[in-house]
Amino acid sequence: MSIHAPVLDGSRKALMMSYLETLVMVERLHRLLLDVVKDEFERLNLLEINPVQALLLFNVGENEVTAGELKTRGYYQGSNVSYNLKKLVELGYMHHQRSEIDRRSVRVRLTEKGRDVRDIMTRLFARHAEGLEVRGMVGAEGMEDINQSLKRMERYWTEQIRYIY
Repeated sequence: MSIHAPVLDGSRKALMMSYLETLVMVERLHRLLLDVVKDEFERLNLLEINPVQALLLFNVGENEVTAGELKTRGYYQGSNVSYNLKKLVELGYMHHQRSEIDRRSVRVRLTEKGRDVRDIMTRLFARHAEGLEVRGMVGAEGMEDINQSLKRMERYWTEQIRYIY
């Protein structure tokens, strides 16, 4: 049995090409974001954590969460989050506490050191948002349009995973 690509008419081909370009851009932007964070941390000589761990600290913020909650929020995948949380606890960026009710569950929150990293990330992202607007690249309305489109794609992909058509 061979698998053949469907024959697409002009408008469907254009849609397919745009969709593929979007997929490449999403992946490229994620990798570029990690590079931007890495560059910022190198400038600050903060080398003991990686960009993924810095983003994890940023996303935890003031919350107290479990690894499972981070996964269900869609921030991180499986063992990746467990490894990074363990590392951040070892390095003193996070505090962990076993649940009194369910001893298997561990809740984590930022330490002062972790909040410092979160603040660095907040300042970095604020600079970027302002820079995009000042340079006339993307303003608040344009950013909202991008976010709405990405949320619709996220909803569609989530439906595909859950077999809802």
